[in-house]
Amino acid sequence: MTANTLPTAPTGGHSSALNWTNVGFFGIFHLVALLVAPWFFSWSAIGVALLLHWLFGGIGICLGYHRMLSHRSFRVPQWLEYIIVTLGALAIQGGPTFWVSGHRQHHAHTEHLDKDPYSAQRGFWWSHMQWILCPQPEFFDANLYQKFAPDLMRQPYYRWLDRNFLLLQVPLALLLYALGGLSFVLYGIFVRSVLLWHSTWFVNSATHLVGYRTFESNDGARNLWWVSVLTYGEGWHNNHHAFPHVAKSGFRWWEVDVTWWAIAALQKLGLAKKVVMYPKNLQP
Repeated sequence: MTANTLPTAPTGGHSSALNWTNVGFFGIFHLVALLVAPWFFSWSAIGVALLLHWLFGGIGICLGYHRMLSHRSFRVPQWLEYIIVTLGALAIQGGPTFWVSGHRQHHAHTEHLDKDPYSAQRGFWWSHMQWILCPQPEFFDANLYQKFAPDLMRQPYYRWLDRNFLLLQVPLALLLYALGGLSFVLYGIFVRSVLLWHSTWFVNSATHLVGYRTFESNDGARNLWWVSVLTYGEGWHNNHHAFPHVAKSGFRWWEVDVTWWAIAALQKLGLAKKVVMYPKNLQP
């Protein structure tokens, strides 16, 4: 299964029909995480799940796919970019061009019923996960990646990740099994994936429904603290939509932004360059 088939799009218009391949894939992961993994519980396995949630989610998705690739809010050396993007591919949220293309469409047409892949105007469950279970063909067409993510399509390694990101779970599973047996595999892959999927999906759903707004905008993006806890700072969504290319999402002192801490650390090490900062004359 590749980025072009996960999710697999039904044919014809804005169908609300379930795609059973996607339902089966995500359903199996949820069933294993909820019904099988508890029988193999250990605190070390929980630790592995949380560590990989941060590594693949916080670094790979939030820092890599989102702030680095989607918005180019900072630059790192090519070798480091490849490492970070590979961590993002291990999150099982699609290849880089699929993820970045969808996110750029979301910003270009925020909450538009037909042009935003996970428009909150279509309801909580649509923006949370139904957009994946009932995929619309226009949002999963590889030709669209060329339009919204041409910078990534030019790179052979990213095209390879688009086709093969799921295969990365095989060496990961072997490594986890060698380190801690079946419990590490169940918690490091299945439990971690389910937690990370919903953490990311809450940015699409919950932060467009509840929370506070610091900046006036034409969309319903809001700042929501508990989503920021789950997503390492991505829940300050009103801030982000007001200034999408800024590397830091938490603007006020209480708006903790763990992803920004990682970017700032890379900057101090001389690895992050061209870091886009919030305009000082527009302090909230």
